[in-house]
Amino acid sequence: MHDNPLVSVVLCFYNEEKFIEEAIGSVLAQDYTNWELILVDDGSSDASSDIAREYARKYYNKIFAIHHPGHCNEGLSASRNLGIARCKGDFVAFIDADDVWHADKLSAQLKLFAKHPKATVLLEASEYWRSWSSPNEKDVIVTVGAPEGLYEAPELMLQLYPLGSGAAPCPSGIMVKREVLDRCEFEESFRGIFQMYEDQAFLCKVYLNEKVLVSHSCHNRYRQRVSSLVSSVYETGKYDMVRKYYLQWFRTYLKHKRIANKNVWSVLKKAVMPYSEPLRYQMTHIYPKVIKAIAARWLVRLGVLSYSK
Repeated sequence: MHDNPLVSVVLCFYNEEKFIEEAIGSVLAQDYTNWELILVDDGSSDASSDIAREYARKYYNKIFAIHHPGHCNEGLSASRNLGIARCKGDFVAFIDADDVWHADKLSAQLKLFAKHPKATVLLEASEYWRSWSSPNEKDVIVTVGAPEGLYEAPELMLQLYPLGSGAAPCPSGIMVKREVLDRCEFEESFRGIFQMYEDQAFLCKVYLNEKVLVSHSCHNRYRQRVSSLVSSVYETGKYDMVRKYYLQWFRTYLKHKRIANKNVWSVLKKAVMPYSEPLRYQMTHIYPKVIKAIAARWLVRLGVLSYSK
């Protein structure tokens, strides 16, 4: 790898006229300048298509605007794959159309790759950005839910959401070596509300195949907004439907790839239990907690236990 590698940046968008210029601007502001930006239009009907074409015209040797045949809406995963196919860089980074990067994002991550040459994927923390809409809201940096360091497969699969308890990375904080994307494509079956898990389907492939470097540094802002897909899925009570779809897909993927790791299958079985064996799950996980809480309250009332916050 040479000292000044080209970084391909993939930005997919669908009707993001309100935010896309801010995202593009944060790429243009990078202190590392050897990058290309691929703007992938997923069939937008608002002004974001024109905005993308104008940036591509103005920065014709740096920014490129592409779309699906017929300007169709094919979903986020298909759009990411379309952008990846156009990439020429040694590294690929992703930025969501409503997120922004700090000016040193690319340079800081490339330094980490240089320091850890065996790593093929880098995950960093993200700032959950609430103050953009209200100065009174507090922004919080959420680190990837595992200690900093280099991880062999499938360690992170066991530690991070959606099968582990640790926080998952945000797409805008991820950088990979280009070769990774020949082994780990985005799953195009995750469309509609199931797009909520499209990044997790990609990441599970990463965790099972790659050497992943976790950094607690933060160089991106993950915009929090009520109109997001994640918010909509939770508010409409469809989260369990989306999660079940992912778990079923993941089980099929493990079988297809003949992955026999007992620990991976164990955490998957535990995650599937609320849907496959709901009564058993309630008996072993929910009821004991309820009974323990009720018993504790009675013991407090009887003076056997003292209550303290």
